[in-house]
Amino acid sequence: AAKGQDLVGKTAVISGSGNVATHAAEKIVQLGGKVLTLSDSGGFIYDPDGITQEKIDWVKAHKTHRRGRIEEYCDEFKGASFTAGKTPWGVKCDVALPCATQNELLGEDAKALVANGCIAVSEGANMPTNLEGVHFFKDAKIMFAPGKAANAGGVAVSGLEMSQNSGRRSWSEPELQQMLKDIMDGIHKSCITYGDQGGGYIDYVKGANIGGFKKVADAMLAFGVV
Repeated sequence: AAKGQDLVGKTAVISGSGNVATHAAEKIVQLGGKVLTLSDSGGFIYDPDGITQEKIDWVKAHKTHRRGRIEEYCDEFKGASFTAGKTPWGVKCDVALPCATQNELLGEDAKALVANGCIAVSEGANMPTNLEGVHFFKDAKIMFAPGKAANAGGVAVSGLEMSQNSGRRSWSEPELQQMLKDIMDGIHKSCITYGDQGGGYIDYVKGANIGGFKKVADAMLAFGVV
């Protein structure tokens, strides 16, 4: 949104097939994008027809209830392919979402993504991009959202749950979604405020670092910590 772009018609490559990955895939689909990949420790599946909501539901059931492997997706949905022992970062895409594990996206992967026209990378795991990859994205002026900001939704909802429990309140899913959206909008605005480098480039890493530090520091000072 900060760049005046949306996800309609854009392709997304996602790693992982757990809660974060499948919910990220759902959000991409809801916003009009096309999800091409999911993965697990065995490798990744590529579906050129797109991983639709129906297919995401199948993955959720397959991984949660049957404890299955992602490669079995190809038996269920024809046209998809499985690549063993690899990550999906060589697949051409507009958006990349690493949602699997730490240090899964390396410097060489970052170079491959940029070379293939990727315009945005948003982390959905704890430090999935290694330092070389982060530096390459920043040098290339790619929109790179670090996990401390982009992956803050889980912690935010945990805080909402604590508030809900202590107040003995009940919220509908739409209400909870709106509260989460408001929190994430606030984080995004903070990143822009402290990460704007001019010339249309926003350093989300810098913005998240400064914004996060200021929030904690202000809270400490408010309670009298010097």
